[in-house]
Order: sequence, then structure tokens, then C-alpha cells
Amino acid sequence: MAQSQVSAKKQQGSVISELPSWEPVLLTISGVELQQQYTNFKNNLQQLADRIGNVEQETEEHKLVLETLKPLPGERKCFRMINGVLVERTVKDVLPALQTNSDGLKRVLDELVKQYKRQQEDMEKWKKKNNVQVVQQ
Repeated sequence: MAQSQVSAKKQQGSVISELPSWEPVLLTISGVELQQQYTNFKNNLQQLADRIGNVEQETEEHKLVLETLKPLPGERKCFRMINGVLVERTVKDVLPALQTNSDGLKRVLDELVKQYKRQQEDMEKWKKKNNVQVVQQ
């Protein structure tokens, strides 16, 4: 029994001694990895563009409603959708909330546009760093 343990250890030792020495290896990014990174950049930009489009649409809707309600008397009835429920209010009650929402949407839109531009700049830097040239967009 002891004889087989010694021979097993010798075999393990010989296997370990046969392994090549570890030398530093330059790691390069393959074309597949570059393609995946490029695709990630493009997807992120597309998602931001979609969100910007949605917020722009909501901002325009708020603007249209504000323009419609401002000339009306404050005591006039109007209806507002809150969490999927249509509620009856007066114009004077709805206008301040609508204006606040509109201002908030404009701030969100500005921030999304900044994020989009930042993401675009990061992508351009990445393309230069990795010498990526897009053949077809």
C-alpha cells in the first residue's frame, strides 16, 4: 500500500515538472470581443435614444395640455388621470401639478441628453483606443 502511494506521488511530481514555466503573455482583445463591446455600446445608445424619445413625447403632451388649460377659468371642471384612475378636478387644482410635472420632465430630458452625449464620447474614445473602424452602421 505504501509502495503505491510513493509511486503516485512520483507520478504527480513528474507531471508537475513537465508543465511549461509560466511566462507573461500579452493579452489582446479578439475581434469577437471587440464586436461584443461595440454591440453593447450601440445597444446602450439605442436604449438612451428610446428613453429620450419617450420623455420628449410626454413633455410635448404636457405642453399641449398646459396651453389648452391656461386660458380657461380656474373654476372649470377638468379630468386628470392619476395612476390609471380618472379623477375630476378644477383647472386651478390641476395647473400647478401639471407645471411641476412638465418642469421635472424637462430636467430628466436634459440629463438623458447629457448621458447620451457622454456615452457617444466614450464610444468614440473606445473606437480610437482599439483602432476600430465601422464598415457598415
